[in-house]
Amino acid sequence: MNTELLEALDILEKEKSISKDTLLEAIEQSLIQACKNHFGKADNVHVNINPETCDFGVYAEKTVVEEVMDPVMEISLANAKMMNSQYELGDVVNVEIKSKEFGRIATQNAKNVILQKIREEERKVIFNQYYGKEKDVVTGIVQRSLGRNYSINLGKADAILTENEQVKTEVFRPTERIKLYILEVKDTPKGPKILVSRTHPELVKRLFEAEVTEVKDGTVEIKSIAREAGSRTKIAVWSNDPDVDPVGACVGMNGARVNAIVEELRGEKIDIINWSDNPALLIENALSPAKVISVMADPDEKTAMVIVPDYQLSLAIGKEGQNARLAARLTGFKIDIKSETQARESGDFDFYEEEFEEEDFAEEGYDEEAYGEEDIIENYEEPSDLPLPGEEE
Repeated sequence: MNTELLEALDILEKEKSISKDTLLEAIEQSLIQACKNHFGKADNVHVNINPETCDFGVYAEKTVVEEVMDPVMEISLANAKMMNSQYELGDVVNVEIKSKEFGRIATQNAKNVILQKIREEERKVIFNQYYGKEKDVVTGIVQRSLGRNYSINLGKADAILTENEQVKTEVFRPTERIKLYILEVKDTPKGPKILVSRTHPELVKRLFEAEVTEVKDGTVEIKSIAREAGSRTKIAVWSNDPDVDPVGACVGMNGARVNAIVEELRGEKIDIINWSDNPALLIENALSPAKVISVMADPDEKTAMVIVPDYQLSLAIGKEGQNARLAARLTGFKIDIKSETQARESGDFDFYEEEFEEEDFAEEGYDEEAYGEEDIIENYEEPSDLPLPGEEE
């Protein structure tokens, strides 16, 4: 038994995750290469390796001839009979080659073949490991800055966090641990090239899957997500179980779950809203925290006009238009927001007034004559805010 070789293969298999069969194949190739370098050719050479004991033998198939013209391919009848008296002319004899007789250059080349194979297999193992984590979140340790990029250690491989995938407000220090979304894993001659991101919307989604059990097991679904990295994210959630509140599940008790994600994202604000198949209701939820008077959505054109109270207009639009922009991305609708006064002046409020009077007002059982039209439209945001007849405001 070749104990030293067996122990070496076991260590490599554990440390590099390279199978013993692959390493034995590399040894076989290296011995054939050594024969080629030593004899000039190795077309008739084969190697027998016992995978259990790691004992190996190198043999050359030689044809028995009367007069040897090519000592690499042929053997004389006299020499063949010394090995076995039954050999005759034309027979093929397996002649053992002593690997110890190889020259220094042949031995060095054989060693290089083995090392090259080990490096290739190691790169392949690492590539397959991280390729399986593509589109997922991993934890990395910041190593150093490379100009405007960062080198991140992921364990067995290094990743590159480019400037385009960084949140502008974030600055990292060496040895700092951060969560990253793996964008792409490329196989290169120098090893796998891993591109990661801190700005991708899927980063937030994966963080919720890791933090919220209901999202991970599929009870709560994240239907849509819109993000402006470093500032605010809106997510729309829906529950497959009527007994589970999707927003409450994501927020957690006393906000523990969402706060853990906010902390990981360095204070980025997260709005969690209920998903609805009704476009108007979805748009209304998406514009939260702003209150909405009316939403008129066109599912075919993917456009919507939203009317909000005058004092809610700036809140609905948001700072530099952020709230409206995120709501549009979240819902997939082009949203036009108008204040109540603007809607009245343009005549867009007439449609809402008709709908309000004919549907909502009648449905709630209010007496239209008990209140002036002006009071209904201007003083109350929703029919449910109206006092019943006979009650004092």
